[in-house]
Amino acid sequence: MRPARLMKVFVTRRIPPEGRAVLAGAADCEVEQWDSDEPIPRKELERGVAGAHGLLCLLTEQVDRKLLDAAGANLKAISTMSVGVDHLALDEIKKRGIRVGYTPDVLTDATAELAVSLLLTTCRRLPEAIEEVKNGGWTAWKPLWMCGYGLTKSTVGIIGLGRIGQAIARRLKPFGVQRFLYSGRQPKPQEAAEFQAEFVPTSQLAAESDFIVVTCSLTPATKGLCNKDFFQQMKNTAVLVNISRELWGTHITTVFQGRVVNQDDLYQALASGQIAAAGLDVTTPEPLPTNHPLLTLKNCVILPHIGSATHGTRNTMSLLAANNLLAGLRGETMPSELKL
Repeated sequence: MRPARLMKVFVTRRIPPEGRAVLAGAADCEVEQWDSDEPIPRKELERGVAGAHGLLCLLTEQVDRKLLDAAGANLKAISTMSVGVDHLALDEIKKRGIRVGYTPDVLTDATAELAVSLLLTTCRRLPEAIEEVKNGGWTAWKPLWMCGYGLTKSTVGIIGLGRIGQAIARRLKPFGVQRFLYSGRQPKPQEAAEFQAEFVPTSQLAAESDFIVVTCSLTPATKGLCNKDFFQQMKNTAVLVNISRELWGTHITTVFQGRVVNQDDLYQALASGQIAAAGLDVTTPEPLPTNHPLLTLKNCVILPHIGSATHGTRNTMSLLAANNLLAGLRGETMPSELKL
């Protein structure tokens, strides 16, 4: 029987090996993990967290008042393996004096790489081309067959020139992009200088861009930003890519309504030829139902929200989440603490 002094830690999912190893090596903790790649059922979550001193969770777990009550007075630290904290009842957590760790600044490179990959995949019609090879559509060379749009001498508009927006621009610049535009809450002259990016109203960005990348977070100001009016302002040769964080609210399974990109309006714009194509790594809802109208369109490429899905990034996330949790339990400085 283990000594009573050990602190109980509950982990709500299998996490990558680096984070798992750190927790396993914590001599002052007794670690229990939901041993599955699938989300933990709510009843099991409430059972597992009972009496825990520390909780390591993911975006899929709603840490609300009921769960905090189930955990009890021992709970000292919560560490989420995510940038977002929409799933955490922060006001209630703050009342109880519980510290919170999260994992910002580790997704930037992987997400930027994915955004560029998605942009190239969409504008050069790669899924269509692959399908033509498989179904026998590839016959003689034809001058206009499978033509897409190139980045050379193009104008790229970025909605939200934050860390990820800048990382995307940095990667696109060597492709010969002629002009970068950006929109947001306010100009960022220092960040924009590297790309000679121009701060413009969203309407101007829509009208003048050949490619538009949506990287902003969902806020009251950005809700429904890319709607029917926005698409009508775009060129009919333009391509939209959406990797924006589409969460806003307190429950991952119920907040996906009226996001940055209005998908009904996007469908109409794509189906009618109002815009050329779109690539999405975030959808409403997630996962997207297999009978969703967007999935019937050849000019819409949809990925299953894999922006951070590299082995290196996920390992780094798990390591940071584990170290945040242990520091919180030990009364030490968390590597990345959310200030409540």
